[in-house]
Amino acid sequence: MDDEVAAHGREKRAAARENAVDLRERVVVVRERSIDKRERDIRAAETTQGTRDDQIGMLQQANAQLVIATIDAHKLAEQVQTAHADQDHLAHHDVLTDLPNRILLNDRLAHAIALAHRQGKRLAVMFLDLDRFKHINDSLGHAVGDKLLQSVAQRLVGGVRHSDTVSRQGGDEFVLLLPDIGHAEDVALSAQKMLIALAPSHLIDQHDLHIGVSIGISIYPDDGRDAETLIKHADIAMYQAKESGRNNYKFFEQEMNARAVQRQSIEAGLRLALERREFVLHYQPKINLLSGTIVSVEALIRWQHPQRGLLEPAQFVPIAEDSGLILPIGRWVLREACVQARAWQDAGLPPITVAVNTSALEFRAGDFLQCLRATLEESRLEPGYLELELTESVLMRDAASADSVLHALAALGIKLAIDDFGTGYSSLSYLRQFPINTLKIDQSFVNQITSNPDDATIVSAVISMAKALRLCVIAEGVETAEQVAFLMAQHCDEGQGYFFGRPVGAEVLAILLQTGVPPAFPH
Repeated sequence: MDDEVAAHGREKRAAARENAVDLRERVVVVRERSIDKRERDIRAAETTQGTRDDQIGMLQQANAQLVIATIDAHKLAEQVQTAHADQDHLAHHDVLTDLPNRILLNDRLAHAIALAHRQGKRLAVMFLDLDRFKHINDSLGHAVGDKLLQSVAQRLVGGVRHSDTVSRQGGDEFVLLLPDIGHAEDVALSAQKMLIALAPSHLIDQHDLHIGVSIGISIYPDDGRDAETLIKHADIAMYQAKESGRNNYKFFEQEMNARAVQRQSIEAGLRLALERREFVLHYQPKINLLSGTIVSVEALIRWQHPQRGLLEPAQFVPIAEDSGLILPIGRWVLREACVQARAWQDAGLPPITVAVNTSALEFRAGDFLQCLRATLEESRLEPGYLELELTESVLMRDAASADSVLHALAALGIKLAIDDFGTGYSSLSYLRQFPINTLKIDQSFVNQITSNPDDATIVSAVISMAKALRLCVIAEGVETAEQVAFLMAQHCDEGQGYFFGRPVGAEVLAILLQTGVPPAFPH
């Protein structure tokens, strides 16, 4: 999208330059022609043997034509001036949103800093990044994404003072300049206004789209004394806002610099980790609570970082999601898990289902189903031994589209599970409509079932609902015998957690399958 918009902008600027040159040439030509014609008419009048009245008439006609030519020249000069103005506007404004671009923002910010320095005042820079915009753009297309960006731009402009500047940096990033601020609390109120302005849905091509925004804030002179530093520190604070739950704002703090450097290092390493084969999969058993046997495993990615050692998913998966790298990484996990599941079967071990987490970017990719079919065919794994775990938010963001994909997956024979059930914003009507096989109760509820009556009630209700819908129900994060006893009393089907076993490598998991040693828990 950005490449297309940039190319379109370059074409418009080139056309404006060519138009200005053409107009200037036309002015010169008109003037030269008018002067030549006047001179010819005068010479003709002087050499004509006619009456004096004829000579006077010809001179008057020549003068009239010169006046007309002069007027035309003035009009062309005005057009040249307008073309120059259009060319200057295009050079300093974003083609898609017509907001000031980087060049104009840097110019205004430099002037604002100079003024603030002379007057001993402060100013603020806000760096805004839309939350999960890439998912909307990838799933619904660039045309919808462009219109959404235009809608966001209009709301941002409507929420600031006339003295403020709203600019688009490119992609889904915007930067706001707030000159002459009094206190940090004033900037916080402005950030809250931005969040409120963007909260209502955007109706784009019959799509009701919700988009959040993460905002980072830097203050002059506290967080930097030049434009580049202020924007960089606001950008760093924005990433902290994302990591703190998205759709909020954060002020820059000096210790954020170290985290930003680490984040940049992780992102750079992720881009090489696949080709260097630094990722590994660990598998966590899922236990049938009635028989105590391993019935399936969940594939969990780990990164064997060359300097930092073995990294857990929480240390790099969010960065992979933000950078778009989660798509190739997720497909590697899918293929690796399917190949391993088939290898266990070929080794004569009891066949079990392998569960793989599926990100929003993977689920909405245009070739998602094609990639799944190819992976199953290549690994020779029967579809019934693969389970995809999807979160409620992934399914509900575009429920109609999700429904068709889920039914296609079910038709292939792939099992489907809703992960972290109860933490998203699911609709029970869609839960009944989707071809789901399993509900996974989030560990945040399971942790407190023996000490918090409210969590115990929620878990009991989810189990009862799943039974009524003829769904398998599994509890995540099981760590104590007391939790197991409660879940068994409520007729929960399966359990997963440290009580039954931590995630282990493929070789260790093969030994567990071979020995068939069940974990010890009360019956």
